[in-house]
Amino acid sequence: MLFFDKLLGFFSHDLAMDLGTANTLIYAKKQGIVLDEPSVVAIDVRTDQPIAVGHKAKQMYGRTPESIRAIRPMKDGVIADFDVTKKMITYFLDTVNKHRSLLHPRLLVCIPSGITQVEKRAVIDSAKQAGARKVLLIEEPMAAAVGAGLPVEEESGCMVVDIGGGTTEAAIISLSSTTYQESLRIAGDEMDEAIMKFIRYEHQLIIGPYEAENIKIKIGSAIPLKEDLVYPARGKDLVSGIPKAVNVTNSEICSALQEPIKAIVDAIERALNKVSAELAADIFSKGVMLTGGGALLRGLDAYISYELSKRITHGTKLKVYVADNPLQSVVLGSGKVLDNYKLLKKICVS
Repeated sequence: MLFFDKLLGFFSHDLAMDLGTANTLIYAKKQGIVLDEPSVVAIDVRTDQPIAVGHKAKQMYGRTPESIRAIRPMKDGVIADFDVTKKMITYFLDTVNKHRSLLHPRLLVCIPSGITQVEKRAVIDSAKQAGARKVLLIEEPMAAAVGAGLPVEEESGCMVVDIGGGTTEAAIISLSSTTYQESLRIAGDEMDEAIMKFIRYEHQLIIGPYEAENIKIKIGSAIPLKEDLVYPARGKDLVSGIPKAVNVTNSEICSALQEPIKAIVDAIERALNKVSAELAADIFSKGVMLTGGGALLRGLDAYISYELSKRITHGTKLKVYVADNPLQSVVLGSGKVLDNYKLLKKICVS
């Protein structure tokens, strides 16, 4: 059986997938990242078939007629709509596996550390029904740590905080195992939601999630900037319902983001308070690494460092830094694991 599986592997196209709430990335063995698309599907209501997936579907979000639904099938890092997720994975696998393989691929899929067995089974079933021959799972914080170059196989502890679209994963890793982890369902989407609520309340303007995301990217920050950036937020007036644009400032958005950011800091503090003194000393020496799209928020590393130094180390600065390639750390780490059979055996989730 083992020989047969290896023989199939020779002919198949091994892939690693970061199946994210906001974006899906796929890594092909010996090729690197071959797909990076939004996790959005546009469905024809009459036929229940996808008419667009990824970037094209994202452009349709909030703009479709009644006959078309643009759906984000992932929520908080897990599958919210099984059938649409299956269609999305099928499209992505067909895209990257076309003309490259005689057989269906083996697939390594990243999952949040806090998901249930039922949610794991949903990931496996959707991937298999989408065309994967064999499905293996790896937890996102471990993949992110490997992708960011942290020494996960050493006995010395290291800490990674992966801030994605649906979840924030805080994990402390040593000897290829996670000694502590917390999956917090507060991340990039909650930041966008906080911006939408703030602008609705303060400016009586209704904006969509992608406009909120644009505002976060263009002028958002965890700490006020020296230059108070301005962005023309576009939406519809809460009272009249007509199109309207309102200038919002960095200081306003910084204030709006405080609640979800503090929740992320709280999760990091809990992790540092619950590990052994030896691991805590290792992390104090090495620092805390941030990955994921949320790590790109201006000043987030400085804010977290300041808060932790104030709460835990009583003024002594704790280093917090952003990975070199935070958006792709998870899928790159999965790809490295895919290429390293010994490491795959150690950290793959059963």
